[in-house]
Amino acid sequence: MTNKDVAIAQRLADAAGNVIRPLFRGDWSQERKADASPVTEADRAAEAAMRAIIEAECPDDGIIGEEYGTHNEGAGRQWVLDPIDGTISFMAGRPIFGTLIALLQDGWPVLGVIDQPIAAERWVGRIGEGTTFNGLPVRTRACKELSEATIASSGPQYFTDDQGGAFMSLAAQTSQIVVWGGDCYNYGLLASGHLDVVCEAGLKLYDYAALVPIVEGAGGMMSDWQGNPLDANSDGTVLALGEPARLEEALEAMG
Repeated sequence: MTNKDVAIAQRLADAAGNVIRPLFRGDWSQERKADASPVTEADRAAEAAMRAIIEAECPDDGIIGEEYGTHNEGAGRQWVLDPIDGTISFMAGRPIFGTLIALLQDGWPVLGVIDQPIAAERWVGRIGEGTTFNGLPVRTRACKELSEATIASSGPQYFTDDQGGAFMSLAAQTSQIVVWGGDCYNYGLLASGHLDVVCEAGLKLYDYAALVPIVEGAGGMMSDWQGNPLDANSDGTVLALGEPARLEEALEAMG
């Protein structure tokens, strides 16, 4: 992973944003995918714009995209794309969705971008380097006790009954200030020191791959609900902590 890769990721975010901005709070078509989740023409056009750049400039790399699937599946380097993480927020005119761009090396996230094109907010994280927000370094905030933590999640409807019980057990051990909604935006806020914990389940690779270098480059950590690091084979449960020292407490609280 090189500076060129970072520059390409930035260009991918620019290309997606150029497609998304004219459609935000405007007229766009939508439909339901096979899993009943919504998709809009903005999702598809933004991913198509990013894929065109990768295929032209990195023809040997793989691509894993939410809307258009996998290209060069066996490649050691794979770009993972979620053109609009938080499509429901986009549809509702709420500027708390984001474009997610990750680069995997042998299944491990080494580069990540969260781009919010309406607010012009961009987090960039790369392995071995600090995370930046609009080009300036950011850090997670200290959290001396789990009971002081502010916790966030995209919504209770994304948990199974058992998962929802684990989340509520964790939330009960925090400050009980719970932020609902936000999708990937919550992880950027955690990296910038505004949230302490994000806990979710049912995520796909394109939902979480970009978040790992961003959170960890800012001093936080991410794992699954068993405390294992996240890679291409993770089970979709995600726990992000601004203060890594709180991991064992959080896992214990979840049972």
